Amino acid sequence: VDVGKSPPVPYVYVDHHGEVQNLKPIQVMTACSLDIYNFPFDVQNCSLTFTSWLHHIRDINLSLWRQPELVKFDRSVFMNQGEWELLYVLSHFQEFSVKSSDNYAEMKFYVVIRRRPLFYTVSLLLPSIFLMVTDIVGFYLPPNSGERVSFKITLLLGYSVFLIIVSDTLPATAVGTPLIGIYFVVCMALLVISLMESILIVCLVHKQDLQPHVPTWVKHLLLEKATVLLCIRDRTKFIQRRTQSMDLSGQVENNDSTAKLNPYSCEHPREHEASGTARPMLVEGSPLTLGVLREVTAIRSFLEKREEFRDVAREWLQVGYVLDVLLFRAYLVAVLAYSITLGALWSVWRDA
Repeated sequence: VDVGKSPPVPYVYVDHHGEVQNLKPIQVMTACSLDIYNFPFDVQNCSLTFTSWLHHIRDINLSLWRQPELVKFDRSVFMNQGEWELLYVLSHFQEFSVKSSDNYAEMKFYVVIRRRPLFYTVSLLLPSIFLMVTDIVGFYLPPNSGERVSFKITLLLGYSVFLIIVSDTLPATAVGTPLIGIYFVVCMALLVISLMESILIVCLVHKQDLQPHVPTWVKHLLLEKATVLLCIRDRTKFIQRRTQSMDLSGQVENNDSTAKLNPYSCEHPREHEASGTARPMLVEGSPLTLGVLREVTAIRSFLEKREEFRDVAREWLQVGYVLDVLLFRAYLVAVLAYSITLGALWSVWRDA
């Protein structure tokens, strides 16, 4: 009780029934333990207790001047109209005894207040939602470009700076952690998972000279089963590209086999005489013929290896696209389920 701010009132009213009224105004300072789990949609119930531990109920008895219903909805004495909103004030009178002695009178008031969540919704929740939506939109960047990884790293750094700013706004107590803090941590974890998924896809679709062929079971699961499950419209293009590459390699082999049967071209001598010009002829077993054949064989081997590398890179690119769509939809389902759950909880707490 802060008695220093109370004005002196030297009068005490006594009636003929023995009732004494001391109308001295006092200022009472009390502490209320806050339950911040539902922050910023929390409702607090703070209690004020008035009793006398020295005088029994026959000496000092407490009672209300007005009816409890009038006290419940009286907001005229509530001075703070900023962050908090007064809902109602409950009153409760009881008698209790200590160690089987005389009874004591006790009057309790329960002040129920609710936090106004608009400021925290605009400054905390909406920026986090915008960053998560931006992260989801980032999945539409081509997976074979490195821009997606740099974009998501920048987004993760921006969210880290946002959490540093938010830490000064959240209430810090040792009793518990608000649910909105858990929400921010889970959003941070989702951003990290999104970054790891992008790194995995870039590693798959990136062309490497020593990259092995796609395993058969991966082709069966992702390029055949997963495309049907995910309703990918251009899944037939994957099969057509693989068929075209196989036909192209077969055509190259046929042309090479034909060239092997006729390794050098030699016209009839009479045609040389008719044309009147002498052309050098490649004689089988000569050093010039062997040199030309070695060069042709080297060119053929180089073209076959390059075409094989292109086929391998194309197959991994197809696997990366399908896996990217699969992981993106799983990530989207997780984000939507998490958002709907939190939205339902906060709406229930707000309307309660």
